Amino acid sequence: MLKAVILIGGPQKGTRFRPLSLDTPKPLFPIAGVPLIQHHIKACTKLKNCKEILIIGSYTTNVMSQFISDMQKEFHVILRYLQEFSPLGTGGSLYHFRDQIRAGSPSAFFLLNGDVCADFPLEELWKFHAEKQNALVTIMGTEATRQQSVHYGCMVCEPSTKAVNHYVEKPNSYVSTLINCGVYVCSLQVFHTMAETFVKKQNGFYSSNGHGVDPGYMSWEQDVLTPLAGTGKLYAMQVTSWWSQVKTAGSAIYANRHYLELQSSPPATTKCQILPDVFIHPSASVDSTAVIGPNVSIGAGVIIKGGVRIKESIVLNNAIINEHALVMHSVVGQDASVGEWSRVEGTPTDPDPNKPFAKMDNMPLFSTEGRLNPSITILGAGVVVPAEKILLNSIVLPHKHLGRSFKHEIIL
Repeated sequence: MLKAVILIGGPQKGTRFRPLSLDTPKPLFPIAGVPLIQHHIKACTKLKNCKEILIIGSYTTNVMSQFISDMQKEFHVILRYLQEFSPLGTGGSLYHFRDQIRAGSPSAFFLLNGDVCADFPLEELWKFHAEKQNALVTIMGTEATRQQSVHYGCMVCEPSTKAVNHYVEKPNSYVSTLINCGVYVCSLQVFHTMAETFVKKQNGFYSSNGHGVDPGYMSWEQDVLTPLAGTGKLYAMQVTSWWSQVKTAGSAIYANRHYLELQSSPPATTKCQILPDVFIHPSASVDSTAVIGPNVSIGAGVIIKGGVRIKESIVLNNAIINEHALVMHSVVGQDASVGEWSRVEGTPTDPDPNKPFAKMDNMPLFSTEGRLNPSITILGAGVVVPAEKILLNSIVLPHKHLGRSFKHEIIL
C-alpha cells in the first residue's frame, strides 16, 4: 500500500498570488478548468496501490471541506484534510501528522508540494525508489539554467548511483543545475531521522531558556534533506518532462497552457471558433462569433458575447465579456465584467524559449526603481471595466468600478 501527502500551506502564504488568492485559496485556483491540487490528486489516483491521500495545510476545514467531498466522489479514494493550527514549516507539519501518515503501515508515501505543476511521473519515481534498498527519500529533479538554479534547491549527484552527495536550498552561489522539483517518495524510516532533528531542536530551545524558534518548526529541505545528503540514503531521479511552480498569476497562465496540452480534449458542443488548446465549462455561454484560444480556460457560468477575442487567459466563474472586447495575457476574476470594445491586455512572462531548461522567473511585483514590472493583467473579483477602455499591464483589486483607461498601474 502507498499513500500520498500534499502540502498546501495556508492563507498567510501565497502573497505573490494576490489578488487572485483573496477570494479563492491558491490551492483551489482553477488551472485548465480544475483546482490546482486536483491535478496532484488525479496523478496520485492513477497509482494502483495508492489507497489514501492526505492534504496538510493551515486553511480552516470549512474552506476545504466542499473540495474534499467533491474529490472523494469523483476519484473514489480516501481523502482527508489535516489542519495545522500553528506554522510548523514543511517538515514540521509532516512530522506533526506522522501517525496519520504511518497508519496502516504503507510501503512508502509520496510527498508533493501543492504549488508545483507537472505531468507527475509518480509510477516511475516509485520504481526508481524501490530499486534503491537503502533509500529514505527520492527527489524528482530537473535541469535549470545556471542563473536560475540558485532560486531552487540544488543537488549534486553520484553519476552512476544517482545518490545525492550534496544538497543546498537556494544557495548564494552556483552549486548545480539539477534542481529539486518538490515531488518526493519517502520510506517511513525517514521519520526516525526527523525525530533526531526534532530532539536536537528541542534541546536547543530549552537550553536557551525558551528563546528562539519553536522546536516544532522544521524545514523539510534544510533540516531533513541537507543532512541526508552524502549518507547514501537520499537519491534523485532526473526527469526531462515539463515542470513549473505556481508562485505568481503569470505562472498560472503558463501552467494552464501545459495542463491543457496534457488533456488535449476539445470542448464539447461549442459553436465558436476554437484555437486549441482551450477549456470551456459546459455551463458557460459563448457566442458563435467569438474566437477563443490558444491557451484559454473559461469557468462556470461565464457569458462571452459576440465578436469577443480571448487568448492566453483565464476567465473565472460568472464573468461577463461583452461584445467585441479583447482579452489577452490576463486573468479575469469571478463576477467581473469587461465592457464592449474594451481591451484588457498583459505582458506574457513565459520562460525564455531560446534558453534550454529555462524556468519561470517569477519576478517581483516592482522593479528596483519602484516601477511595476511588466506582467499579466489581473481583474479581481467583481471588477467592472466600462465600454471602450484600455487596461494594460495592470492589477485591479476586487470590486472596483473603473472610470477610465489604465496602463502599468495597481488600482487599489
